[in-house]
Amino acid sequence: MRFDRLLTHARLATMVPGEVAYGALLDAAIGIRDGRIAWIGPMSDVPETALETESLDGRWVTPALVDCHTHLVFAGDRSDEFERRLAGESYTEISRSGGGIRKTVEATRKAGAAELAGGALSRLDALSAEGVGTIEIKSGYGLTYESELAMLRAARSLGLVSGLRVSTTLLAAHSIPVEYEGRSGAYIDEVCIPLIREAAREGLADAVDAYCESIAFSPEEIRRLFIAAKAAGLPVKLHADQLSDTGGAKLVAEFDGLSADHLEFTNDAGIAAMAKAGTVAVILPGAFYGIGETQKPPVTALRKAGVPMAVATDANPGTSPMVSLLTAANMACNLFGMTVEEALAGVTREGARALGLAKEIGTLEQGKRADLAIWDVERPAEIIQWIGLRPLHGRILGGEWL
Repeated sequence: MRFDRLLTHARLATMVPGEVAYGALLDAAIGIRDGRIAWIGPMSDVPETALETESLDGRWVTPALVDCHTHLVFAGDRSDEFERRLAGESYTEISRSGGGIRKTVEATRKAGAAELAGGALSRLDALSAEGVGTIEIKSGYGLTYESELAMLRAARSLGLVSGLRVSTTLLAAHSIPVEYEGRSGAYIDEVCIPLIREAAREGLADAVDAYCESIAFSPEEIRRLFIAAKAAGLPVKLHADQLSDTGGAKLVAEFDGLSADHLEFTNDAGIAAMAKAGTVAVILPGAFYGIGETQKPPVTALRKAGVPMAVATDANPGTSPMVSLLTAANMACNLFGMTVEEALAGVTREGARALGLAKEIGTLEQGKRADLAIWDVERPAEIIQWIGLRPLHGRILGGEWL
């Protein structure tokens, strides 16, 4: 067994579930061949040499981080809404007065794919600097056939220029566009479902998402959307139960959804359905904090039911203007009571599961893609503890330093 690269004298947080916290291996090594982990184990058992051998001098290694819910591609600015919320307006009031998603839609429709991609690069760079190796990027700010496809193309191009793995999600059912006011069902049938077919045909989307809420789309409309997604061979996920209990978590679980995201108002039936389907709960503390929500997601009930919990930034220009996955993980602990190990799993193993990529990334195991984050920390808890400090030493993606 000969490796392309052998990393020695490392402390590994493999994030493989088991009796040992973080799946930790101390004084260990990782052998990489053809971009994948070919061998992993204690230094005493290293089987062979490599073309390149590098000592990590006792640094901790985790899987490269996964941000499994972002709206990173958009145009325009909504900082005025920050001031309006501070003055006492609610997110729902702002949305119904023409702000919120609709304001971003107006600006995004005027931008082309190249402009959208260029605007997203600085936001992507901030996440990369924290150890992110895989990121999900949604459409949903175009709300026309052409502009939604432009957003997906922009997101795909970001993967090419950044070296990160970009998972794209079609979120055409994000908000009801002004031209379809009062005709949300027609928008689903005339725009969203044809978009699903085209995005699948062109290979532009890895999944389909929607917003199930009183200010967006009804469960019945989303059911039609999900049927079309399944027919096109695309998995589904859902913005579920963020502002009210719409039964969204139960609905997406019925379709074996990858994830249900937000979940502040999810009931016990929704949690039970997610547990049965294996649907991941994506915890989004940035939006909870950003809109001044008081209803917390049911973390204790999710944990008790055995529902996997991921953590993501929900990076967007309005409700969660945050491009720090480490801060999101810290907030998940401090605001919602997740443990540090749960939070670290949430931005690695469970984030990968929420994207349908658990067989490829998210844990350090033989055969998986060699996507690693190397940290200058004494304990894994430091990665989550600090706010604003980036203890990243470096990233290896696909077996190469990036």
